[in-house]
This record gives sequence, structure tokens and C-alpha cells, in this order.
Amino acid sequence: MTESVPQPDADPLTLADIERLVDRFYDRVQIDPVLGPIFNPAVHDWSGHKRTLVSFWSSVALRSGTYRGNPMAAHRPHPIRAEHFDYWLALWRDTADEVMSPQHAALFGEYAGRIGRSLRYGLGLD
Repeated sequence: MTESVPQPDADPLTLADIERLVDRFYDRVQIDPVLGPIFNPAVHDWSGHKRTLVSFWSSVALRSGTYRGNPMAAHRPHPIRAEHFDYWLALWRDTADEVMSPQHAALFGEYAGRIGRSLRYGLGLD
């Protein structure tokens, strides 16, 4: 019997992957007929917002520990309804499929689904 040798990940996730996803996703959000009216009045500095979200997602996926914030508090004052989460998640997954490898897109879809459920619950939308 031969023992299998662990192989290095042939497609390691990088910060550049996360930056590409966040940049493309929020470019789409800004012009989206459903999400744009929620995000555009709330985000006054899109470059800064994207940097914050790259920090958030790199802390989630790469365990970078760079994000210092409170997502629940950040979302609480906005007119977010339960159906917005499903729509956001579909757009997020579509964008991840577009700009990431299938492995990474699936991972980010899973992360986003869990985080979305937590936010919905915390905002009293479930």
C-alpha cells in the first residue's frame, strides 16, 4: 500500500482574487436596479468601501485578521428587506463564477450564504 503525499493547492486563493471579486461585484451593485438604490445613498466613498470589503473578505477567507468592524451595525440603519439578501447572494455568486475559479467561487458562495443568514437573523428579517 502506498501512502498518498499531500499536494500543494494548485490554485491558491490570493488577495488579488478577492480584490477582483469585490471590485467587479460592487461595480455591478452601483448600477443594479434593485441594489443600487440601497447602496448608492449609503456609500459615499466607493473606493474606501471596496477596501473595507476586501479587508472583510480577506479576513474571512485568508484569515488575514485585517478587518475591524461590525457588519451588523453597518447594515442596521439601511432599508434592507429579506428579499434583498437573496438577490444580493445571487449577484454575488454570479460575479464569483465570472471572476474566480470554480473552487474559489463555490467557497465564496458558501461564505456569503452563511454570513447573509446571520445578518438576516440579526436584523430580524427571518
